[in-house]
Amino acid sequence: MKFPRPQTLQEIAGIINCTYVGEADFEVLGMNEIHVVTPGDIVFVDHPKYYDKALNSAATIILINKEVSCPDGKALLVSDDPFRDFNLLTNHFRPFQPSSASISESAEIGEGTIIQPNAFIGNNVVIGKNCQIHPNVVIYDNAVIGNNVIIHAGAVLGADAFYFQKRAHGFDKLLSGGRVVVEDDVEIGALCSIDKGVTGDTSIGRGSKLDDQVQVGHDTAIGERCLIAAQTGIAGCVVIEDDVTIWGQVGIISAITIGKNAVILAQSGISKSLEGGKTYLGSPAEEAREKFKQMANVKRIPDILNQIQKQ
Repeated sequence: MKFPRPQTLQEIAGIINCTYVGEADFEVLGMNEIHVVTPGDIVFVDHPKYYDKALNSAATIILINKEVSCPDGKALLVSDDPFRDFNLLTNHFRPFQPSSASISESAEIGEGTIIQPNAFIGNNVVIGKNCQIHPNVVIYDNAVIGNNVIIHAGAVLGADAFYFQKRAHGFDKLLSGGRVVVEDDVEIGALCSIDKGVTGDTSIGRGSKLDDQVQVGHDTAIGERCLIAAQTGIAGCVVIEDDVTIWGQVGIISAITIGKNAVILAQSGISKSLEGGKTYLGSPAEEAREKFKQMANVKRIPDILNQIQKQ
């Protein structure tokens, strides 16, 4: 998330009431999660295990719970609770805005786009030309939809990320201030759920097609011309490269990459990154050819045991 205008380190420290290390006028351009930060961004870290990763990331402002040695060209915001204060910044720069109409006055709807009854289009949503938005679709604030997009009934674009921190009293939620971005010629099936990014974008590339009841987690990037079948669940921060095919009821763990032209067969469980150009099966998934050999060998076990007993 980029701020409406550049901020200074001192201004940000004032918003969250914390101390800072660096020049008061050090420029702050936005805030983001560590996997998508760019220079000028704030990233937060609250565990020593991840200090080095945050300090050496592309972010130039680190919201941290301990004053540490700061690399050249970077600044610190020192907080007793970085998780809480990251939420304060999200709420400050992108607060929740109530809507009073089914289609927000600030929404931009392209020529030839059809919006069926009972759909909801939130604040600052941009929808391109010649789209079809079917009944009971919900598009949350700030989403961007390209041209020639079809979204079937009951789909929800832009719900909050499933991201919590365990506390003594229960779970604290990390607020979501990101967006959903859907490129041209995408089709999204009925009852799909596509969560917005925490501070960045959840994106679906040009020409990709999602079947009914597909879940896409926060900050996931789906490439161009992908096919994703029903009841697939994709966790947050996944990268699915171009021309990937995922069949029904596949489950994909967070923060991995599925390579270009990969095919994942139905009911597979993906627990690590997969190389492109291959077909995968099983849980944990392996190359399908090898998995089929293993299954054939398992079927031979009773015969092998019988032969052993006869000897």
